[in-house]
Amino acid sequence: MFAVLDRLSRQYPRLVIQVVLGGTLAQFDELRERRIDLGFARMSGRVPPEDIDQEVLFEDSLVVVAGVENPWARRRKIKLAELVNEPWTWSSPGTMFDSLVIDAFRANGLRPPRATIYAEDHNMKIKLATTGRFLAVVPASVLRFSTTRASIKLLPVELPTTHRPSGIITLKNRTLSPPAQLFIKCAREVAKPLAKGRR
Repeated sequence: MFAVLDRLSRQYPRLVIQVVLGGTLAQFDELRERRIDLGFARMSGRVPPEDIDQEVLFEDSLVVVAGVENPWARRRKIKLAELVNEPWTWSSPGTMFDSLVIDAFRANGLRPPRATIYAEDHNMKIKLATTGRFLAVVPASVLRFSTTRASIKLLPVELPTTHRPSGIITLKNRTLSPPAQLFIKCAREVAKPLAKGRR
């Protein structure tokens, strides 16, 4: 979403956008109460509620990253089992993101570790990883647009059970404001390379 906001603010410097953080279920409530125009979310794969429209922009997966100074950053092959006892950061317990990480460990026959630091903001997780002390789990798309890419290394560890569609959610039968329409148009443009990469 950072790339969309950056592009929009450059194209329309007088446009004012308010970003509200929240999980998918919270976004459903915010949409129904007309507190937000649209949401951007990783979709669970379940059928959305009857009053919600969702538009998939691309498929995303979770990846493991470490700071370039972290010893794991120099390894060419890593098994997830080797990383179980490391200090981790990922999203809060009980969230869909947390469930995906836990399921990835279990799919590999491993008992999932507890994160050392739980944080919702992906940029915070990446910054923690750049210290070299933590491993972080973030969406691959976030890493692609991160401004700290030179300080971070994608580890050669696969989390194949974490692939999920990401996109825009809106309330059905609601006319979107012009800024919301601009956001969606820009999000489609930014997502095109990501969508092509999955084909």
